[in-house]
Amino acid sequence: MSRIITAVIVLPFLIASILISWLQLLFVVLAALAMVAGLFEFYVLAKRRDLKPDASIGYLAAAALFTVFYFNDPGPRSDLLMMQLIPLILIVFSAATLIAATLRGAPFDKMIASTGATILGVLYVVLLGSHLVAVRTGFNQALSADLLCFFFLVLMGSDTAAYFVGRAFGKRKLAPSISPVKTWEGVAGGLLAGLLMGTIAHFWFFRELPLKLALPLAAVMTVVGILGDLTESALKRSAGAKDAANILPGHGGLLDRLDSLLFNAPVIYYFGRIYFSG
Repeated sequence: MSRIITAVIVLPFLIASILISWLQLLFVVLAALAMVAGLFEFYVLAKRRDLKPDASIGYLAAAALFTVFYFNDPGPRSDLLMMQLIPLILIVFSAATLIAATLRGAPFDKMIASTGATILGVLYVVLLGSHLVAVRTGFNQALSADLLCFFFLVLMGSDTAAYFVGRAFGKRKLAPSISPVKTWEGVAGGLLAGLLMGTIAHFWFFRELPLKLALPLAAVMTVVGILGDLTESALKRSAGAKDAANILPGHGGLLDRLDSLLFNAPVIYYFGRIYFSG
């Protein structure tokens, strides 16, 4: 029940921020808050293994990457600029993390791993997630709304179906060493639901996206979402944690809700970039 209540509270704000043009900034703020919380949770997981990620540098790197995506305007010049800025930001902040650790006299046996955790958190949460901000701000209102509605409809539909089908009919474990509750029956239910949501999206509001593309895109997103879910489960298992946190009642932490979204954010951005703006 708490899972449903949380969704009912959050979804209206998310939907409004997508559909109403002058609420674009609300979407950006929601995305920024989610990424800050997600990055915090990632660093908490890292600390459970006695790593010492430099959160201050991580948040600065995250802010720099987020800004690049926020001002992104799909086009050849923008693509070239992003290809230059993103590696530069990562190199600069990686070096800053190493320098800061050295000056603090941090445990040198953990320095490489801690620096890796600092940057990996930024890559995993912010570099991937900021693609959704680029979809919201870089495309025109109608296209960004269609792409994002398709995105959330397919992923939420497939995720929900996988959860309930797995609970009701799941017998064959998908990856028991990573996540003992995920089953092949849940995967099948999620995939069918994803295809159904893709079909509904095409006939409901996204006629510009042909069904011959909507269905493969929905299938790819569902599979990528499952891989994202397994990756986040592996991260929790490596840290010895059941949930990334307990921020959302019934859902665990933000990372527990963002896992499939993060891996799919570049998918929907580059699909829209290539197909509609190419």
